[in-house]
Amino acid sequence: MSPSLTCTSLSFAWPDGTPVFESLDAAFGPGRTGLVGVNGSGKTTLLKLIAGELTPTDGAVRVAGEVGYLPQNVTLDTALRVDEALGIAAKRAALHAIEAGDTAEEHFETLGDDWDVEERTLATLGELGLGHLGLDRGVGEVSGGESVLLRLAALLLGRPEVLLLDEPTNNLDLYARRRLYAAVASWPGVLLVVSHDRELLDLVDQVADLRAGEITWYGGNFSAYEDALAVEQEAAERMVRAAEADWRKQKRELADAQVKLARRKRYGQKMWDSKREPKIVMGARKRAAQESAGKHRILHEERLAEARERLDEAVDAVRDDDEIRVDLPHTAVPPGRDVLTLRDVEPAYGGRLAGGFELRGPERVALVGRNGAGKTTLLRTIAGELEPVTGQARAHVPLRFLPQRLDVLDGDLSVAQNVARFAPGATDNRIRARLARFLFRGARADQRAATLSGGERFRAALAALMLAEPAPQLLLLDEPTNNLDMASVRQLTTALESYQGALLVASHDLPFLTSLGITRWLLLEGGELTETRPEALADPA
Repeated sequence: MSPSLTCTSLSFAWPDGTPVFESLDAAFGPGRTGLVGVNGSGKTTLLKLIAGELTPTDGAVRVAGEVGYLPQNVTLDTALRVDEALGIAAKRAALHAIEAGDTAEEHFETLGDDWDVEERTLATLGELGLGHLGLDRGVGEVSGGESVLLRLAALLLGRPEVLLLDEPTNNLDLYARRRLYAAVASWPGVLLVVSHDRELLDLVDQVADLRAGEITWYGGNFSAYEDALAVEQEAAERMVRAAEADWRKQKRELADAQVKLARRKRYGQKMWDSKREPKIVMGARKRAAQESAGKHRILHEERLAEARERLDEAVDAVRDDDEIRVDLPHTAVPPGRDVLTLRDVEPAYGGRLAGGFELRGPERVALVGRNGAGKTTLLRTIAGELEPVTGQARAHVPLRFLPQRLDVLDGDLSVAQNVARFAPGATDNRIRARLARFLFRGARADQRAATLSGGERFRAALAALMLAEPAPQLLLLDEPTNNLDMASVRQLTTALESYQGALLVASHDLPFLTSLGITRWLLLEGGELTETRPEALADPA
């Protein structure tokens, strides 16, 4: 039987009763499927239901084959050895015992037919760029990006027929991403991947678009999906224009009909008052006229209601493409003005940065490098969160730092209250007016930060920093696109288009960095900052 997974009448609600799916039907066969949708649409929840980490409220998930699941946030027990994290420690110990002359039956039972377990494991690690890891090495010595690849290696060694990946490129550097792409491209079974990584999604065979609790299927990769979606949206917008024209027409016809009926009523009353015809004849005529007028009015009102319904349906078919549009003149930095100076900085963790670095004017700088190179540590040092061991990191303008964890928000406070913490001099009306430009309108500004989806939480954190007083003229961002859907990435990009200060962005997302209009590319490697070019990063060796 070929591997597959099927969701039948699948329903799920959170403990507070909030529904995520109601009677969702979907089937995934062999091949690579990209699962896309806005933050909060239920993508991660669906993967957890398939993996068995959540229990459906109703319906069922049926899987033909073993399931392997790579969650968004991979945490490995640092007390384990690499072979234990890979799940091969017992087989490896049995193999070594047999090779040492111990012929106990239990060793043969543990090993089974997997005599090449070590060779196969080392080959898998090599394919993922982890060949330098010894099987006896402690997991505590492995970086965050290597942890993701190590967990993926464990899944590949288990040979599951169905593989579920949730934002697998988060925290992976450019080099590690290439390894992951190769593994995905050669996957032989069922693969379902949730990601905002365009390059990864361009490797899939089909796209499943999860929206409003339903899945719409698109053949081809993500680029083909975007093309098909653009055609759909153009047609939907034409339908909206046609429906609006029809609705206006029906409104005019109803108004005209009401005017004509009013005239007829006045004429009938005039005839009644003048008594030009017998009373019985005029009474019958009046009743007939009233009946005709009622039918006429009802007909036009029904047509207007139908036109309104068609307009509402047409509007629903057009996706919400709200973009953040803000005016931030106080963030402007004159060309040539000193913004940031680094002098022989040795961060608390990592190597010394030999020499100096200067950032001037409204430059937009990308900070790239391998996992573990020290990018986050450097940003935290610049932001003043960590004291350098030696040297100096000095910002000459007001700065704000948006970390990966988004812990700038207080979960117990509302969005508006969080922004007020950063702008204590601003009135509530001013805060709410500006939050509306970040798509927090009306009651949404009163939502507790702890209840926000990932994309909303990011948008709220970005609003808090960009609307802060004094206005930040240097913005530090650490992997800002992690866990963001495509719509949120577009919103971030448009918000940063309005920002007139200097940017220093650490990211592995080359398409995103390119969209920001980066003016300088800095590679952090071996404790040194060197200028580089995006072309040199596109296909690392």
